[in-house]
Amino acid sequence: MEETVLRLEELLFPSVADVTVLSVDVNDETVRIEACSAAAGAACPGCGSGSGRIHSSYLRFPADVPSAGRRVVLCLRVRRFFCRDASCGRRTFVEQMPGLTRRYSRWTERLRSTLAAVGLALAGRAGARMAGLRT
Repeated sequence: MEETVLRLEELLFPSVADVTVLSVDVNDETVRIEACSAAAGAACPGCGSGSGRIHSSYLRFPADVPSAGRRVVLCLRVRRFFCRDASCGRRTFVEQMPGLTRRYSRWTERLRSTLAAVGLALAGRAGARMAGLRT
């Protein structure tokens, strides 16, 4: 079973480190992936100090590229940490998964780069039509 989970992580997130796949549910229309970070802590974006003291956690649902013609629903459990540095303006911060998420982003990095490539290749309305975006 453990080998299957490791293969899923390598297949679903090949360029992302410290991601644990909790479950994958496939049906006719969607692939639902539940994942979380495997890192022990995270660095504060304000001061750069590392923290392992968890404040809370919540779910994020960034849009991802389709897989085998099915819509991918990515359900990420992210943690909010306390900043250890008392002089830092941030009291808490949310972990980011490099290569997968970005602050305030609703898209994964894979979807962002795919849409950028379509936009550069086709430009304007043609690229938006192909990508299925509203103009």
